[in-house]
Amino acid sequence: MQGIRGFRTLTDGGGVRLELTPSTASPLAIDVAESAEVRIQRLISENPVIIFSRAACCMCHVMKRLLSTIGVHPTVIELDDEEIGALAAAESSDSSAASSSSSSSAAAAAAAAPAVFIGGRRVGGLESLVALHLSGHLVPRLVEVGVLSGYDN
Repeated sequence: MQGIRGFRTLTDGGGVRLELTPSTASPLAIDVAESAEVRIQRLISENPVIIFSRAACCMCHVMKRLLSTIGVHPTVIELDDEEIGALAAAESSDSSAASSSSSSSAAAAAAAAPAVFIGGRRVGGLESLVALHLSGHLVPRLVEVGVLSGYDN
């Protein structure tokens, strides 16, 4: 796990800057040389259930509550605006019909978060997660990726 090497108060209106000691022992480790797209793909592949969220996202809160009610505690990563764009870019690079227009990429970035991934596959946002649950397919998928046990399929 990363440790705090030091901290200092920011002079531009408050806040604190944390300086972390580098470590790759944690799956949530931050490698500053790693691009946002690569980091997002790595996190998706390393975590069986992961939610990418915006700051103070109420939909993310509902997603976490639904999953915790079932008995799953997902990894939650809060993204800033440029990382949300990277999440949209990472998703569009996986699809074969990626569009290069700026209006469609802006719409993709807006729709990218919150997003939940189960077993490396994108489920979607809150609506898709609830639909998966109501259709009876959420628990079997969670059992399939190994985060739930003791359920009959």
